Amino acid sequence: MIKVIQPGFFTTIQDTGRFGYRDKGVPVCGCMDNYSASMANSLLENDETDAVMEITMTGPKLEFQTSSFFSVTGADMSPELNGSPVNSYEVHKVNEGDILSFGKLMNGFRSYLAVKGGFQTEIKLGSRSFYKPVTDKNRIKERMEISIEEFKEFSPKISHIIPEARHKEHELLVYQGPEYNILKADQLKLLFNTKFTIAKENNRMAYQLEELIAGHAHKMLTSATLPGTVQLTPAGKLIILMRDGQTTGGYPRVLQLATKSIAILSQKKFGDKISLHPLGR
Repeated sequence: MIKVIQPGFFTTIQDTGRFGYRDKGVPVCGCMDNYSASMANSLLENDETDAVMEITMTGPKLEFQTSSFFSVTGADMSPELNGSPVNSYEVHKVNEGDILSFGKLMNGFRSYLAVKGGFQTEIKLGSRSFYKPVTDKNRIKERMEISIEEFKEFSPKISHIIPEARHKEHELLVYQGPEYNILKADQLKLLFNTKFTIAKENNRMAYQLEELIAGHAHKMLTSATLPGTVQLTPAGKLIILMRDGQTTGGYPRVLQLATKSIAILSQKKFGDKISLHPLGR
């Protein structure tokens, strides 16, 4: 068991996602940066589908009430065990009563905490990923207790890895979306030659970009969307749907982010810059 002393800004339990329910309006959910989450599980030799803790901007303070092993990946939030710094992308042993906390955000935006065996929260519609109203909670709360398995011994095959510097990547690779052909030459020029700024409107549902490209008057029926779908509003604003994004939308779907680019974008925060690069160009 882990007791939440402080929850952090927005901390959730996530896994690889919830599939097979989009026709009911249920988003995929799951880890925003699935690459970092996968590395956290790999270090502990967990299954790829085991649930991890997704930590956004500021981290929680957690008391372990059982022995285990953990790893932290993704954004560097200055993790500490009992007040002493610990390295990310390494396996660490933890004993009953130990306190894991997080400090200053050094880079990136989302960090991932994995424990040996994964977090044992309730499974809803085939996933442990938090998403209200499917799950009772949309984030962890103070004094909440989260079940984990006890592990007193574990000899990892790989004790640490050197990660890619994903927080330094700013180029998002994109495919053409279903309504790509509505774009005119001046819009395409802006789309692929602008350094866009992440707007303050960014969360697990969608990221908005501050700079506008020329608007449009294209009308369409509400149609299916996916994580990574780039919508263009009539005013020329770009909205990029993320893991908790709606399953349908009425704006033209001009682009679709590559899977790795969704992970890169998830590590960006308000004011960061990104650019769009078409695949196959």
